[in-house]
Amino acid sequence: MTSDIQQSALHILQTVFGYPAFRGQQAEIVEHVANGGDALVLMPTGGGKSLCYQIPALVRDGVGVVVSPLIALMQDQVDALAEVGVRAAFLNSTQTFEETLRIERLVRTGEIDLVYVAPERLMTQRCLDLFEDSHIALFAIDEAHCVSQWGHDFRPEYIRLSILHERFPHVPRIALTATADQLTRAEIAQRLQLDEARQFVSSFDRPNIRYAIVEKTNGRKQLLDFISAEHPGDAGIVYCLSRKKVEETAEFLNENGIRALPYHAGMDYALRADNQARFLREDGIVMVATIAFGMGIDKPDVRFVCHLDLPKSLEGYYQETGRAGRDGLPSNAWMAYGLQDVVLQRRMIDESDADENFKRVLGSKLDAMLGLCETLSCRRMRLLEYFGERSGPCGNCDTCLIPPVSFDATVPVQKLLSAIYRVDQRFAAGHVIDVLRGVQTERITQWHHDSLTVYGVGADRSEHEWRAIVRQVIALGLITVDHDAFSSLKLTEAARPVLKGERKVELRQYQKPVKQKRQAGPTKGYVEMDLSPAEQKIFEKLRWWRLETAKAHSVAAFIIFGDATLREIAKVKPTSLDELRVVSGVGAKKLTSYGDEIVAMITEMV
Repeated sequence: MTSDIQQSALHILQTVFGYPAFRGQQAEIVEHVANGGDALVLMPTGGGKSLCYQIPALVRDGVGVVVSPLIALMQDQVDALAEVGVRAAFLNSTQTFEETLRIERLVRTGEIDLVYVAPERLMTQRCLDLFEDSHIALFAIDEAHCVSQWGHDFRPEYIRLSILHERFPHVPRIALTATADQLTRAEIAQRLQLDEARQFVSSFDRPNIRYAIVEKTNGRKQLLDFISAEHPGDAGIVYCLSRKKVEETAEFLNENGIRALPYHAGMDYALRADNQARFLREDGIVMVATIAFGMGIDKPDVRFVCHLDLPKSLEGYYQETGRAGRDGLPSNAWMAYGLQDVVLQRRMIDESDADENFKRVLGSKLDAMLGLCETLSCRRMRLLEYFGERSGPCGNCDTCLIPPVSFDATVPVQKLLSAIYRVDQRFAAGHVIDVLRGVQTERITQWHHDSLTVYGVGADRSEHEWRAIVRQVIALGLITVDHDAFSSLKLTEAARPVLKGERKVELRQYQKPVKQKRQAGPTKGYVEMDLSPAEQKIFEKLRWWRLETAKAHSVAAFIIFGDATLREIAKVKPTSLDELRVVSGVGAKKLTSYGDEIVAMITEMV
């Protein structure tokens, strides 16, 4: 980057966006793209990806075109840019013909800095002709993992975006994503014709997020206990696998005093859009959703993400949990997980219409997810290893804070495998466990399984203990769940050496779930700006002012200022515009718009 461009980029960062310096690889990426280079950027959610294309678009001549997969979120992105004085607009199907013509005219005349378009709109001849008639600064392809057929958010229209390289060979392109393993990374580069692009891979670590996975007993009750203990009044997201479970969980939370809204693809579009808008614009709402919700969500103050069902892959889990704590403040990723989750996910893979190769890929991704759930070591280490990154124990996940107890489970596993074999591999986990525990049921009597040598050999363990063993043995690949009507347990070849005593098996010791207790202090691994009682009072007053200001402007509260900026204001207590100007997140436009109000408020309170 030439000195002039370098100074221009830093000036924009400081005066427009209000940040004192670039973070991590941002400066390097901005330099590369501003100089006309192509880039593939992998940066965790909340790492500042948007600045990597917004600033080069402002530095370079012409209009920056941002390809975004979610029409519903374009308005908030444009509102946020307008708040800092950037001329931005979007082109999508929600606009009138007259509005579309107005935006197209601004693009052609260069009277706009950034324009957001959905990939479907970009592919139309009208839109391609518009950009060929205009001076384009760059193309930014957001959520680039959507191009991967192996990924969790595949969007067929993304594959056609290679047309940008063919029709605009001299316009730099930057593809960005928060989630991509090496396979997905290679697919993004190949499908978008970014093979020659420079790749920037930031750390996948989100140190402010605490990961915890608990044994599922009564999922909804455990969820309620967790939210009540850890996050009363906080905004959060709860993911469920089915639409029915979304509706029931949202209703359950509301009945228990937690403001919750449902979101899934089967809902009326207007209601779904309204719920999303409320979640983004109001404080303290919990969104209960299927994975249809979340991609591109910019709300920075989501304090927790919970899973009541097992995600299909670590990519999905990472992407979904990454929606917590975008502002860098302490946040939680919590999941309740049980045997039925494993059975259900295995069955969904087996019953899918995918070819055998694709099923194998899905199976290996699920195995990696199960490995994270059942690990005896640091969860963060396991998660980062999946994305090719090495680290030491984090001290900020449940397995670090309360290390699990492991035990030599060879004998109980042999008993389990023998029981499955003795019942002819025709019965589900519940029946096999009843046989092991010596439970007298009508079915056991009917099949004469009370006369088997394995009947009652596991009576020393509870049903919960045996379920934990079955779950872990499935995760280890010693048994599989058949996709017949009974979900029968079957032995694999890997079970043979265990039965013969040639292989030892070590498992996690079952721990009876305990009710959540309110934890004091900030999340370990993140140094929070602790506020004194007086500063907390200022912070709460600022939050109230922000909410009222956002309502008046018809924008989301975080678009005015994020919690991190309000906390810093409460700490600094600026009583002049010059003192407020140095606070991170306060750019020139926001200083002009809100500076006098904030300074007056602080002066009165101090």
